[in-house]
Amino acid sequence: MFDLSLELKILNRKKIKEILALIKKQWGAGFKTELAFLMNTQNKIFLVNKEVFNLNLEKLRINSIGLYFGELKNNELRLSIDGSQLIGNGAQLNIAELNEKQAMQWLKGHDIDVKGNYKGFVILKHKNDFLGTGKYKNGKVLNFVPKARRFKYNLEIPE
Repeated sequence: MFDLSLELKILNRKKIKEILALIKKQWGAGFKTELAFLMNTQNKIFLVNKEVFNLNLEKLRINSIGLYFGELKNNELRLSIDGSQLIGNGAQLNIAELNEKQAMQWLKGHDIDVKGNYKGFVILKHKNDFLGTGKYKNGKVLNFVPKARRFKYNLEIPE
């Protein structure tokens, strides 16, 4: 039996369908996976291989489990960096293509000025790389990259 002492709950098919519908609505992407969806008390969604439920985790101290996929808030899904990489290739809507300067600014934690017809959360892409998601508002994409994952070095930003 899987111990949910991490305050994670296994999402049922109905809740998973709601999340998949949000992905389809926001990014026009179909997402299929055999992974289980878990959610913690802060509405953060994790994806985990279903075989983990066969393990005896009772004597282990586990801080987290699975891949952090995104956060569900106010009936919107904000994908993590990893979540944007899973969804990005299939996305048809709300993808902002960044130039090198914008990509470097984003990775340093800055909001990005973008032009386009975007709504809600936007997946940011530079060449073949998906850099995460941000909230589009008034011509800007607001940065949610955690401080621990930002560039800390003074790299020159191309003009």
